[in-house]
Amino acid sequence: MISRWLGTNVSYQDALQFQEEHVRQLQSGEAAETVFLLEHAPVYTIGRTRDQSSLGDTSHLPHPVFEINRGGQATCHGPGQLVGYPILDLHNYGKDLHAYLRLLEESLVTTLADFGVLARRREGLTGVWVEDRKIASIGVGVRKWITMHGFALNISPESLPPFLAITPCGIDGVTTTCLHHESSQQPDTQAVGKAILHHLSIKLAELAANSAP
Repeated sequence: MISRWLGTNVSYQDALQFQEEHVRQLQSGEAAETVFLLEHAPVYTIGRTRDQSSLGDTSHLPHPVFEINRGGQATCHGPGQLVGYPILDLHNYGKDLHAYLRLLEESLVTTLADFGVLARRREGLTGVWVEDRKIASIGVGVRKWITMHGFALNISPESLPPFLAITPCGIDGVTTTCLHHESSQQPDTQAVGKAILHHLSIKLAELAANSAP
């Protein structure tokens, strides 16, 4: 697995094209498994679902909306939030989407512990939480067992205001938080990205070993 930092203020459309092209290349054997890390220009996204009530009145949203092929309700991306898009072949990891989702959550929980934050999963709710405050969202799409989309971890307070215009992940009353609010440390997105890559690579290796015939 390799990684690539795409930068800050990356448009959602550009990042989606990066993902789709890399999925095709991985399927054809022309590329290695890769994790793309970045900060997006402000945007809202939602999975392909009939119920889009979590977006509220879209005419009043301050940023554009993209409907995409991932699970889940509305979320937002923008400056101050680290987004990760792992393009992986789940044939190498037991073809178990649920195990992969839990692996992403656990990688984020372990990373946050590195910065002194006690985070956790919540039963029945995909994502990562600090007590009852949501700090990271996860939404994954799969094409012929190749993953796309991924995780979004709130790093700085700048990432939080856009959540006020929606019902994040369709959960009424949810409060969002960020790493800088929960930790005495103030790492930037790239530093947190390096920590996530470290833990993600370890857990992927463990999953691959456990899935080997």
